[in-house]
Amino acid sequence: MTTETKNEKTVGRLKSRPQFLAVREGEARRGRNFLLEVLDRNQPDEAPRVGFTVTKKHGNAVERNRMRRRLREAVRQSAGFAMKNGHDYVIVARREVLTAPFADMTAQLIERIESKPRPKRSEETRSRKA
Repeated sequence: MTTETKNEKTVGRLKSRPQFLAVREGEARRGRNFLLEVLDRNQPDEAPRVGFTVTKKHGNAVERNRMRRRLREAVRQSAGFAMKNGHDYVIVARREVLTAPFADMTAQLIERIESKPRPKRSEETRSRKA
């Protein structure tokens, strides 16, 4: 057997419902193909963790699993390097993940991970009703 040096950044997984719900309290970064939710755990020495959500309204089990596999591979190949230590990420897929070119999807994922959070709107300007 050959020994390989691991220069890849390893990304942990979110597995339980409370972990996913905790990330919802963080910021949301909207994209064309998915929504990225980010939570800073204030633990910079721990590896980043990622979870994937695909709802039933986006297709049957085969299509949902294909979306999840494509997103997981995009994170594994290139987006994992952009993730910051001590952060949790949840990627909520949209139906467009199935048909989007893989390179475009990966580029958009990296862009969303590295983007700065937009400031939240105040309560006065949040409502559009007069």
